[in-house]
Amino acid sequence: MTTPKELTGWLNAPVPRYTSYPTAVQFGPADEALARSAYREQITDGSPVSLYLHLPFCKSLCWYCGCATVITRKQDQSDRYIDYLEKEILLLKRDLHPGHRVVQIHFGGGTPNFLTAAQLERLMLLLEKHFNYAQEVEFGVEFDPRGLDRDQIAVLAAHGLNRASIGIQDVNPVVQEAIHRIQPEQMNMNAIAMLRGAGINSINTDLIYGLPHQTPDSYNETIDAVLRMDPDRITTFGYAHVPWMKPAQKLLDPEALPGPEVRLELLQTGILRFTEAGYRFIGIDHFAKPGDELSRAQDAGKLHRNFQGYSTHSGVSIIGLGMTSISQLPVVYLQNARDLDDYYRMLDEGRLPVIKGYRLNDDDIIRRDVIMTLMCGLELQFDRIEEKYNITFTDYFSEELEKMEPFRLKGLLVTGSDHIRVTETGRLFVRNLVHPFDRYSRTISRNVYSKSV
Repeated sequence: MTTPKELTGWLNAPVPRYTSYPTAVQFGPADEALARSAYREQITDGSPVSLYLHLPFCKSLCWYCGCATVITRKQDQSDRYIDYLEKEILLLKRDLHPGHRVVQIHFGGGTPNFLTAAQLERLMLLLEKHFNYAQEVEFGVEFDPRGLDRDQIAVLAAHGLNRASIGIQDVNPVVQEAIHRIQPEQMNMNAIAMLRGAGINSINTDLIYGLPHQTPDSYNETIDAVLRMDPDRITTFGYAHVPWMKPAQKLLDPEALPGPEVRLELLQTGILRFTEAGYRFIGIDHFAKPGDELSRAQDAGKLHRNFQGYSTHSGVSIIGLGMTSISQLPVVYLQNARDLDDYYRMLDEGRLPVIKGYRLNDDDIIRRDVIMTLMCGLELQFDRIEEKYNITFTDYFSEELEKMEPFRLKGLLVTGSDHIRVTETGRLFVRNLVHPFDRYSRTISRNVYSKSV
């Protein structure tokens, strides 16, 4: 059997993370007309909705970061931003069916806890005023322990916060200095203690492997620290080095970045350590305790993947609010202006700040189902796709199945006349394995994607 290290050179290629299909690279110019028609058509009475708010402000720049951020120490910038979020919501509501049901809220960034407790209170009241909440709402926030305080947590907890994600990345001081993010372990422990003290018992920790100066030994120290925190979920993102897209990454020493074989060892170390500690490897970069909703959703075949990663909320329309946010409706994707000034300007002109989008065709919908089924469930039964879309799977995907044959020969897949199943080794490279089903991979430059290892 071929070992993962022997496969690294062959498979270490730029491929999408498939948080959507088609991916954001395929988005083209779009305008308010597309957005308004999409909201009217696709969010109807009773439609479940997830709100994603992008809060872009950070007090300092982390050099590895690939997110859309605004670096500032001016606290009043958040007040202005909330003003414009309200403008966006009021424009959105023209076409949002009043019978929608918000079942999920997520604050990302940036640093959501850049906002003061008073600003967070104002933001929560704004959302509660304008949106129709379901009886039970999953409400999660991404926190940076640097600057997090009890008052911020208390405000969010009072408005239903029940999930928290803590950005840790790495606990090693040398690595932290190299990425310009000094964050002592005790700071992480204090943040988790404050959250649990406020009744927030579903906690995720974010790690990154592939950072400068990381070694298997140092990464084991980070894993030890995380296990002491006892989170419910753990996410281990592979660092995406794309300095041509994120200029701040040029500040990192390229000689200090682990090579692909070391990166693979870091990933395998995380999988081994976390599963030995009782966590379940959900896929790619997510781990969860067996009783967690992610684990239960995977067992029930209801695990979903979207721009926020793995999710239990399948069939839910995501409405993105704020600069650079992406909305995922059943057959339309929409992206807001990536520049803060453009976001403000378009709202001042009375327009939804949508600049890019994509409307899926029938073939896209079929391929999305195939890709996401394999990404989430690691197995695909052809008859389900055939019955759902009235196709013959082996005819429709004859070329794709032929391209998957080398994966089968290397032990990454098990295939039969009526199914595909990803093996344990194949799970390490599942992005590569679903790539043949991506119709647009033949025409899009791979330089826009991070490498799979």
